Amino acid sequence: MPTEDLDRLTAAAKAAWLYGLPLIEVATTRMRAAALGAPPNVFNHVRKLADHKARMVTTPNNDTLYSSAQVDLSEGPVTITLPAAGDRYFSLALMDAYTNNFAILGTRTTGPEGGVFTLVGPGDAAEGPAVVRAPTRHVWALARILVDGPHDMAAAQAVQQGLSMQGPAVAAGAPTASRRDDWAAYFASLARLLAEDRPPFTDQAMLRLMAPLGLDDFDPARFSPAQAAAIEAGIAAARIEVRKGGLDGGGFTGGWSYPNARLGDFGQDYVYRAGVALAGLAALPAAEAMYMRAKGDLPRALFDGAADWRLHFAADQLLPVNSFWSLSLYEATDDGQFFFTDNPLNRYAIGDRTEGLKTNDDGSLDIWIGHASPGAGRESNWLPAPAGPFALFMRAYLPKPALLDGRYRLPDVERV
Repeated sequence: MPTEDLDRLTAAAKAAWLYGLPLIEVATTRMRAAALGAPPNVFNHVRKLADHKARMVTTPNNDTLYSSAQVDLSEGPVTITLPAAGDRYFSLALMDAYTNNFAILGTRTTGPEGGVFTLVGPGDAAEGPAVVRAPTRHVWALARILVDGPHDMAAAQAVQQGLSMQGPAVAAGAPTASRRDDWAAYFASLARLLAEDRPPFTDQAMLRLMAPLGLDDFDPARFSPAQAAAIEAGIAAARIEVRKGGLDGGGFTGGWSYPNARLGDFGQDYVYRAGVALAGLAALPAAEAMYMRAKGDLPRALFDGAADWRLHFAADQLLPVNSFWSLSLYEATDDGQFFFTDNPLNRYAIGDRTEGLKTNDDGSLDIWIGHASPGAGRESNWLPAPAGPFALFMRAYLPKPALLDGRYRLPDVERV
């Protein structure tokens, strides 16, 4: 085969691996849910906050209860009943198979009163004032319900119990390869997922680039050893490229990264979409929540847990939000994912609702971060870290315009 044809195959494999990663990650999440006994078209309510044992979805939060449903609209619409949440933050993100948030129901959009909504597939007919049309047959419905401290858990669970879904029974889908599998298994699964949830027409340019793989009728046996090596080279390049995307938003401004404007509704930014699928699957759009990552001085922007760190807010410089903010600390896996770490306080995040949080005499706020206790007088404001590398993410829910448009910037995390 001519060198230029092998180069095209390498480029196709790189593009297809990145393009398909969100579909693979969502399908893997769907498969895990089925393995745990959660059928499609039914909400599974997680009745406690995520901790260091929560390893199903990368970068979880410790602020909200989660309710999740893997929706399959192939047999017809489903009905979603939202509870009245009052002043409590509540959102139900509806994501297509490509991880785009095509609708968010709840506090910011539909209000605090709840309601009944009909979710329909891309080709289904539907009538009524509360119809939401999905662009793909498969939808991930993910609810977040704020818990305002331990005393509030029962009330938050009562709101959660009012969230429900009614729809036709659908069998669980076929097993899906993971991002760690070889190229033949990965692309065979991707070919099936693309057939089940067709790409939007606006992705035609990317699909043409992917065409040498023959995903419309994929057969790994038709590739020679030289072609297989070209495909493997493309995937190797994609694995490097995907680490440049993610919640870093393409780089750091000062000591923090700020989200790309396309977060949560990615358009044709396929590398960023793949990076978020790896490092922050199911991230919300910025209007709903902003995710900022602090820049550490270790490789991959990680921090050293053996050192002591401080995040200092001046009295008039706390995050401008209409709901709440919290700083979460994570262990980093070798393949770029993030999970909470076990610690003596069982504290995985700290923020404006943390019980016992103390301000200084001048109204400023210090958050102390590190593996060693900062001292008894500071433990109320301590976010414990592992002895090794860790990452810091700030979440700001319902950010005000100053944060959204960049007029507000977070202070740097300082080594003490």
